[in-house]
Amino acid sequence: MTTPAAPLTLYSGLKSKIEAREARVAVIGLGYVGLPLALLYCGQKFPVTGFDIDQQKVRTLQNGGSYIYRIPAEEIQQARGRGLNATFDFAELAEMDVIIICVPTPLDEHHEPDLSYIEKTAESISPHLQAGQLVVLESTTYPGTTEEVLIPILEKGNPRGLKAARAGITEGDQFFVVFSPEREDPGNQSVERRDIPKVVGGLDPQASDLAAVLYGTVFHRIVKVSSPAVAEMTKLLENIYRCVNIALVNELKMLSLRMGLDIWEVIEAAATKPFGFHPFYPGPGLGGHCIPVDPFYLSWKAKEWDFRTRFIELAGEINAAMPYHVLAALAGALNVRKKALNGARVLVLGVAYKRDIDDLRESPALTIIELLQREGAVVSYHDPYIPFVGKGRKYDLQMKSVNLDDLGQYDCVLIVTDHSSYDFARIAREARLVVDTRNATQGVGGENIVRC
Repeated sequence: MTTPAAPLTLYSGLKSKIEAREARVAVIGLGYVGLPLALLYCGQKFPVTGFDIDQQKVRTLQNGGSYIYRIPAEEIQQARGRGLNATFDFAELAEMDVIIICVPTPLDEHHEPDLSYIEKTAESISPHLQAGQLVVLESTTYPGTTEEVLIPILEKGNPRGLKAARAGITEGDQFFVVFSPEREDPGNQSVERRDIPKVVGGLDPQASDLAAVLYGTVFHRIVKVSSPAVAEMTKLLENIYRCVNIALVNELKMLSLRMGLDIWEVIEAAATKPFGFHPFYPGPGLGGHCIPVDPFYLSWKAKEWDFRTRFIELAGEINAAMPYHVLAALAGALNVRKKALNGARVLVLGVAYKRDIDDLRESPALTIIELLQREGAVVSYHDPYIPFVGKGRKYDLQMKSVNLDDLGQYDCVLIVTDHSSYDFARIAREARLVVDTRNATQGVGGENIVRC
């Protein structure tokens, strides 16, 4: 098939700009995914502009500061020196060549997909959309979102009558659309971002080619798939795989506790097998922007096809129940010591959803704190990365991190997040009671330690 002249000109023009590092890159959503991505492109000397509706984030970046722990202010200042700009004026999108969308995709109160961030972002882009621009969605979502939600808004809302480039459609000016799932792993120091393969699925082959060239400037390996829906499903499979396996070990942990077995010892022994086994570890519940949320996107979409995803739903039930298991274990440990949970002073160690990060999203610690408070416990917390917990989508705690000077004042110290800066031997020595949800006190003796 011969490619039409007009789309070829748009395609070749943008491809040349990308290869020459002259393409102006917009990143919408300057959070844990968008800001690191913007910095990667700055490092490759692309002119980058970050867009966010949070004016405080924009001002912080413009002043050379950072609001993400693992990204030092010096890195922002270096990027500013290379031309990084930040704004909340979406009219500037008209000057961009590439628009990358990195906005949240949470669940609503009914555990159904909340696509409002994608929809509002698309509505903000569409009036400023230009022919030949490449629009990439990175936000995790169900298969079909790019074609069923994003593209219709972009096509309907732009005043120039632009259409997304599709195979077999040749008339009029067009823009290119791709889905490329983010694969951020906050706190992971063992794998460089550049070494994480980038999956791209374009609405047409030219869109995929453009995205491959774009991402190939910052990632070492590009994996092209046949459509946006395949790329969307790829991301969900990755997270569902983890969700189901974590649920499995969480269930086995509860069984092992009844049987008097150490599930962590069991997992370590199983992990010595050089094939057919990958270790997953139990904990107080799931956290982060992906694993607790993304599987439900597929469960919701499956209903459209009269299909029930039973493994996903069961895994979700098991993982969602873990904070309640922690509550019961803590109450039981206090009861053995003739202390009621109602009125007990409890110190929660760590509220980030995993070790050594400042990310609260979907953290099981938030649920645990609320459950403890509901039962009448007097709750404090400490986290070296999160000095204050205010109001979020599903919580309103208004708590400050306390110091660790006098652990003996608490009836129980509850380890929820095993930050590497904690001295667990000292904690076990000074606390009256330690309830450990992470096996952080492995190798530390003491009758005051309860593992759950």
